[in-house]
Amino acid sequence: MPFIIRQISLTADGREIVRAATLAKSQLSLGRASTSDIHLPDLALEPDHARIEQIDARTIRVRATGTLGFDVDGRTTRSAEIETVKGAELRFGGHRVTVSREDDATILTIRRVDAVSQASEEKEESEVFSLRGLAPPKRLTAWGLVLAILIGFLAVPIYSYASRPTDDTRNIYSVKGDGAWSSGPLSQAHHALEGKCETCHQKAFVSVRDSACQTCHKDVHDHAPAARIAMARAEPGIGGKFLNLVASTFGKPPQGACVDCHREHEGAGPMQPAPQAFCTDCHGSLKDRLRDTKLVNASDFGRDHPQFSALVQRMNGIHPDFSREPIDGRLTDDRNLKFPHDVHLAKTGGVARMARTLKAQAGYGDALACKDCHRPTADGVRFLPVDMERDCQSCHSLAFETIGGTVRTLRHGQPDQVIADLRAYYRSTGPARPVALGGMARRRPGDYAQGQIYHAYFGAVAARPSRADDAIRAVFSKGGACYDCHVVTPPGVNGEASWGVLPVNQPNRYMTKGWFDHRAHSTETCESCHAAPKSHDARQLLLPGIDSCRTCHGGEKSSADVPSGCAMCHSYHAGDGAPWAPSTPGGKRDEADRPRQTGRRQL
Repeated sequence: MPFIIRQISLTADGREIVRAATLAKSQLSLGRASTSDIHLPDLALEPDHARIEQIDARTIRVRATGTLGFDVDGRTTRSAEIETVKGAELRFGGHRVTVSREDDATILTIRRVDAVSQASEEKEESEVFSLRGLAPPKRLTAWGLVLAILIGFLAVPIYSYASRPTDDTRNIYSVKGDGAWSSGPLSQAHHALEGKCETCHQKAFVSVRDSACQTCHKDVHDHAPAARIAMARAEPGIGGKFLNLVASTFGKPPQGACVDCHREHEGAGPMQPAPQAFCTDCHGSLKDRLRDTKLVNASDFGRDHPQFSALVQRMNGIHPDFSREPIDGRLTDDRNLKFPHDVHLAKTGGVARMARTLKAQAGYGDALACKDCHRPTADGVRFLPVDMERDCQSCHSLAFETIGGTVRTLRHGQPDQVIADLRAYYRSTGPARPVALGGMARRRPGDYAQGQIYHAYFGAVAARPSRADDAIRAVFSKGGACYDCHVVTPPGVNGEASWGVLPVNQPNRYMTKGWFDHRAHSTETCESCHAAPKSHDARQLLLPGIDSCRTCHGGEKSSADVPSGCAMCHSYHAGDGAPWAPSTPGGKRDEADRPRQTGRRQL
């Protein structure tokens, strides 16, 4: 059976306004809460005051749900059953509810009665408990606060700045109240300048100029010539031109200023890197404006970035040439070293057995691992060049004689000294001294551990005057100590009369246009990026391509595991300490950017 709710209110001239609503429910809630089916804004009522239930077609039950009751025909009670045909009058605070019946519906007529104390509809609960009447007007309060802000945070600092003694250097940072103008603390790099605003902000109400930055940063190099940067920058649209006009009007330097990239007062930690858009404004469509550039467009590492390129060595006879080539999985580098990674990293075989033999002495495992030869720099960013004496000699001995318990070795990296030592050795033996350097078959590396004599390196040497030349030839020929690991140049090459060894190419970095920190990738294994265990050719360049990096890294706003902007791998300023070094005025490469070569060439 439905309920028909009729609420009657009076207008200012005494006319009644009836609002009716039909609720097809068997139970209604009544109270001060706005969620009640019958909402009576009366402080004399509880939020959930009573329930009105339909028992049958002719009877309803009214019961109080809180601690307060209600009146039925002038009698206070907490529960009552009412026959709708007979009707009744209920009283809830300052409201009167008349119960009647019409057709098949129960009608509840609600009227606000006079003299309802503080329960009238005009007095809402928020008004009863408000201090609005005691507070000054809103308009007056607003203007007062505006005036106080202008005086405290604008007038006082300006007056303090204008009236300070300009000839007293001790008071240069004595402006009062300007701390409220700071948007945050300085970064870690500029923390020493905290409170010394005029070091950077040299003129009042003028943005920081490049000249202020260059007071300390004297050796910062330009990214490229200014005219070329201007050509590369995309032409701003109407909105951009308007913003540039506003910026210049208020003293902001033109595009390309230091503050465009290096933003301060954004936190006390490391300075935030430049956003990706700072770089892609030019590099996203660089080829469209600089037709002569060799650079490829790049706008996002995850979606639009060229393949990595490495600076590799190509041998032109005995002379090295360097070229930058993309890493495609088949890239090689003529490093002048014969070193198969797969043999040295194998879990079985002679090398593994040698590692187990030297486990206690050299700290190896059951087989050689990358860390046994490749040792990180002190900062963990790169790796030191492999060194023969430190990393190889424990297995590959160059010993050739023992004198009084002291082992003599060939001098690694000095072919001329090797030749001289061998000639001296054979002169010292004399005709009566037995020769112990002949007839031995070449043995596995395990037989040539540190401190053992490497007789087989010199081949079968006859007891005759030319035996020194034979030994020298054997060292530099197939099966000899130098030949098996290095590229040897025989006499007659390039007009030289003696043997020589081409220097090993071990560059500090192959990818010189970007930056990579091995320390940040310490959770990965070497094999995650470098396929050394499967490499059988020393010329193979085991650098990962861009697809390998994209398994973790994506663009600045991507959902990748490591969102990466341009500044993560690239530096804007070229120079010492930056990822790459500038060219010298003569067009030659700077020494800091040259590939590192180890060993000495001797012809």
